[in-house]
Amino acid sequence: MSREIVIGVCGGIAAYKTAALVSRLVQAGHGVSVLMTDSARQFVGPVTFEALTGRGVSQQMFAENSFPLGAHIELAQRADLVCIAPATANLLAKAATGLADDLLSTLLLSYTGPVLLAPAMNSAMWEKPSVQRNLRILRDDGFQIVDPEEGWLSCRQTGPGRMAEPETILAAIESVLKK
Repeated sequence: MSREIVIGVCGGIAAYKTAALVSRLVQAGHGVSVLMTDSARQFVGPVTFEALTGRGVSQQMFAENSFPLGAHIELAQRADLVCIAPATANLLAKAATGLADDLLSTLLLSYTGPVLLAPAMNSAMWEKPSVQRNLRILRDDGFQIVDPEEGWLSCRQTGPGRMAEPETILAAIESVLKK
């Protein structure tokens, strides 16, 4: 069954994996809209996601002429699921505290359906008590987390923090959509 999925992309090297995830979702017949933070555009360009989805990429809170009610409202109304991959420590902190200072964090406050987060960060960041506390808050608030894997990280270290593979995130999305 085709569903409408909003993918939020935060700034991190793992954003390249999100392109593969988006491609798999589209191939599975889902409608996919992508939101990118300013930092995400430093790693992957919007044109990549536009080519994969056949849709424009939402990037700014107030620059979207195609959303008269605001992109955060209209995307929230049409989505069956929101997935953020990669979800940075910054995004986790914003979501845990209800901070809404950009399009993606404002969308999270506007959206009432299931949210799946796929964190990605350096091992030291992942293990930081404040990050783990934010994850507990988010889980308690009903967010679903696809925990990162252990492996080679872009900081040239090995450890936890590597974003889950696209297939793992896709399986989690499909599982949530079946509920």
